[in-house]
Amino acid sequence: MAKNTICIWYDKDAEAAARFYAEIFPDSSVTAIHHAPGDFPSGEKGDVLTVEFTVAGIPCLGLNGGPAFKHNEAFSFQIATDDQEETDLYWNAIVGNGGQESACGWCKDKWGVSWQITPRVLTEALFAGGDGAKRAFAVMMDMKKIDVAAIEAARRG
Repeated sequence: MAKNTICIWYDKDAEAAARFYAEIFPDSSVTAIHHAPGDFPSGEKGDVLTVEFTVAGIPCLGLNGGPAFKHNEAFSFQIATDDQEETDLYWNAIVGNGGQESACGWCKDKWGVSWQITPRVLTEALFAGGDGAKRAFAVMMDMKKIDVAAIEAARRG
């Protein structure tokens, strides 16, 4: 296990979530499934308690902790994409499998985990500063899924 691991609390579907992420994102996998050695507040002996997995190279631990805590946008995975095709691929996988759209490249998966599907052209435009950054930012503010061509056009003026 890595020295630093992101622990993500799930009601009861940590394994399903981990397998879903592993199917979508490169450099992702499910590495271990651990069953509870005894009964616990949200489950019984033998139920899946934790799942070790990696999302785009980041080590994670999914904990089936029950319904006490819900996900919110204070935590999100940010996935940098190289073009519209890759942006569409990840966005459609998350939103199209029970997730929901939000604003400015944010969406949630069906477990409530927030994702930022962020084309590199957007990040580059914003970090460049100046009028191009202002225009790209203004266009982005009206988007749900990021439109790469619109960001590029706004940056150019």
